[in-house]
Amino acid sequence: MAQKPNKLKARLPRGFVDRSAEDIRATDEMLANIRTVFERYGFDPVETPAFEYTDCLGKFLPDTDRPNAGVFSVQDDDEQWMSLRYDLTAPLARHVSENINEIQMPYRTYRAGWVFRNEKPGPGRYRQFMQFDADTVGAPGVQADAEMCMMMADTMEALGIPRGDYVIRVNNRKVLDGLMEAVGLGGDENSQTRLTVLRALDKLDKFDWDEIAKLLGEGRKDESGDFTSGANLSSTQIDVIKGYVFASGYGTDSGIEHFQKPADVEGYVEGDEQESSPGLYYSNLATISGLEAIVGDTASGRAALNELNVLFKVTSLSGYGSKRIRFDPSVVRGLEYYTGPVYEAELLFDVTNEKGEVVQFGSVGGGGRYDGLVKRFTGRDVPATGFSIGVSRLMTALKNLGKLSASEVVAPVLVTVMDGDVAALGRYQKWFRICAMPGSARKCTRATGRSSATS
Repeated sequence: MAQKPNKLKARLPRGFVDRSAEDIRATDEMLANIRTVFERYGFDPVETPAFEYTDCLGKFLPDTDRPNAGVFSVQDDDEQWMSLRYDLTAPLARHVSENINEIQMPYRTYRAGWVFRNEKPGPGRYRQFMQFDADTVGAPGVQADAEMCMMMADTMEALGIPRGDYVIRVNNRKVLDGLMEAVGLGGDENSQTRLTVLRALDKLDKFDWDEIAKLLGEGRKDESGDFTSGANLSSTQIDVIKGYVFASGYGTDSGIEHFQKPADVEGYVEGDEQESSPGLYYSNLATISGLEAIVGDTASGRAALNELNVLFKVTSLSGYGSKRIRFDPSVVRGLEYYTGPVYEAELLFDVTNEKGEVVQFGSVGGGGRYDGLVKRFTGRDVPATGFSIGVSRLMTALKNLGKLSASEVVAPVLVTVMDGDVAALGRYQKWFRICAMPGSARKCTRATGRSSATS
């Protein structure tokens, strides 16, 4: 008896998805709205390839025989390692460095594209997803960071997200550097430990303090049993970090007068300040001033507070109050290359997650200043700042708000050709080609001898 041939099983790789016509059209609609805002600010498009040399990416450098820790990598025939890009910022740094003599500074650019992460997939966590970035390269002043925050706010509203349902949260990486110095983690020898600490603090919006403390200590085991190694800090170091986190207003009263009367709020923006109770409004500048006692004794902390003062004076004078752009010391961007202001776009409305729990939607994008990323290639300072939007996550948010139509798919039209000869099929194809062209009603009538409405 002849053996049946083995059929190949069709299967989608874990962490990847097929996209429908509805999703593609909805994404295109959203990207068009974002692009309009970016171009209004004077940003131009640029595109880089999906593959980069692994050492140029900078975050995941090859330290084993196969550098696949977080990225998908292949070895070229010249034995150089190449990796699929994990974000759009590192490739931009390579592009600017290669073309630095031709590019006019400041270089203001945007780009959209797929990025890839070789990480454990899960609900809503994919290995391939789209980002939409905007960056300014060659502008050293914190005014460029303020512009990024304002452009993020304008983007949210251009997509139909009402004021009060989103906020741009801002911190400064130098504040966090001051905190690291305060717990004895300064210096190049502690760079990996600092990164682990910052990644732990970046999860403050997901975990309570007890879980964060585990990540700062020996590590944490998740619900699936997977173990994440911690920073192995001492209890004394963890207590100092806890003091900073709670001073930001996380989980308890900080003692800092975040909310004040309008007459006492420096840079008060009428109708655009976050209100805690009738007559009391959040003050960005007062919160910054209150942190001087915590990080003001370090050089990094003092520099950060000065930069944040300038940033929020620019935004308030431009009419953006704390309802839209707000200082939040708990904001942490986990990537090591950030060097100054960091910011996140957070959506504040409630959704039901996969566990059936009602939660705040959370972050849909973020970024910051990365003055050292281009310097790796050029050897000279090239200041840069920018932000990235998570396209798929933002699209989910817009669907929840009913702000994005994903059902406007062109319905199919059935055309029957009753004649079976080849000549009849040729006539149909000719007619279709003419009638499908823009403004084709009159041409269609001439080609068929009948009104296009009855053809």
